[in-house]
Amino acid sequence: MSEDFDVIVIGAGSAARAAAHRAAGAHGARVAMIESTRWGGSCPNVACQPTKAYLVAAELAFDVKELSGWMGLDATLGPVDLARVREWKDSILSTQEQWVDRLEHAGYELVRGKAAFVGARTLRVGDRELASGRILVATGSRTAVPRIPGIEDVDWIDHVTALELDVVPETLLVVGGGPVGLEFAQIFARFGSRVTVVNTQARIAARNDADAAEELQRALEDEGIEFVLGGSVERFEDRRAFLPGGRELAFTHVLLAAGRTANTEALALDVAGVQTDRGFVVVDECQRTSADGIWSAGDCAIGPQFTPAATYQGDLAVDDMYGVAHAPRDYTFFPSAIFTEPELGAVGMTEEEAIAAGHDVDVVGQPITSVTRSYFTRTKRGLFKVVFDRASRRVLGVHLLCRGASDIVGSLAPALELGATVDDLARVHYVYPSYSEGVKETAELAVTSA
Repeated sequence: MSEDFDVIVIGAGSAARAAAHRAAGAHGARVAMIESTRWGGSCPNVACQPTKAYLVAAELAFDVKELSGWMGLDATLGPVDLARVREWKDSILSTQEQWVDRLEHAGYELVRGKAAFVGARTLRVGDRELASGRILVATGSRTAVPRIPGIEDVDWIDHVTALELDVVPETLLVVGGGPVGLEFAQIFARFGSRVTVVNTQARIAARNDADAAEELQRALEDEGIEFVLGGSVERFEDRRAFLPGGRELAFTHVLLAAGRTANTEALALDVAGVQTDRGFVVVDECQRTSADGIWSAGDCAIGPQFTPAATYQGDLAVDDMYGVAHAPRDYTFFPSAIFTEPELGAVGMTEEEAIAAGHDVDVVGQPITSVTRSYFTRTKRGLFKVVFDRASRRVLGVHLLCRGASDIVGSLAPALELGATVDDLARVHYVYPSYSEGVKETAELAVTSA
């Protein structure tokens, strides 16, 4: 005998929690939440939040080492005690018991275990069967393991297990040059590891603006991080990695950060008629799947893999379940950041994307040293770049490499959504001395050159 619910969400991460909150709060739904691994999902437990905590600790270690003497401060830094850093990180996160209390207090029926479809609208979890005409698949993703000969003999780490180390790796090989790989490369380099990043693509941060990514690479290289680009590890053998060109690299640790795999294989989605592509759920603009009564959101669905996108998609899916109309989803001016130091912040199109979209593109940019704030930390690497349409002057994208870039691009997103021009950015007032001042000064270059 199945138990009936108004809405069932599979997962307990950002998309699932947003959906459950919307269903219960806005629509008065009786909600069942199914979770097999960790309540709260990855972001607050093992991804976004703890990783950024480590980045803050690494930045402090770097500043003490590199800037304190120059600033006239009597401060020294000994070897990083990673076990203590880990304890601090754990102390600022919610426990699983706290997550359970929070979710139960919200009124959801919490069901622990792995879910699998046994019918179009029915799920089995252990010895329970749950049924609903509104089901959201929000099971997230995990680290993809590349097919490299010998990797099965490597005790590799990823963004989850790296946060559980008690000793700083002596030599760290990072496989992947995207946000996760770059952030952990800098964390452990600043903690004292010798770090090499191998990336199959010809440049790091391939989804970001090329100029900003190139400048970020220079900044990381200044800290001693080595990059091997345009090729992959050919094989692993006896704690050595064989790289393109016949080079061998000895390592004590390998961190995988070269892609994600959707957590969908155990769901038996084919039983419900849900279409997937390489494991990721195919969805439309309202997060509907190919099966009536089933939606999907978050990292397991095809689309941008960001926490704010997941929460937006969860809300969107539930409103669609109840017939609430929305404008088609649009991620054109979705702000994002790589939380290295300096941060690589972006909102809107890259120069390459704008050209591909058919715009007559113009670009203005200047180095970080153009703003006074950079002098206080002896910052040499960074930039400000504005991409705009030559005829309409509308800003198509802003790309920043500086401290606090994530805050700046997040604040710029509404302006770009509303059609701000490069002249608007040049006219508006900014705080002095701040890094946001660099946006205004960069935009002014477009006015003086017009």
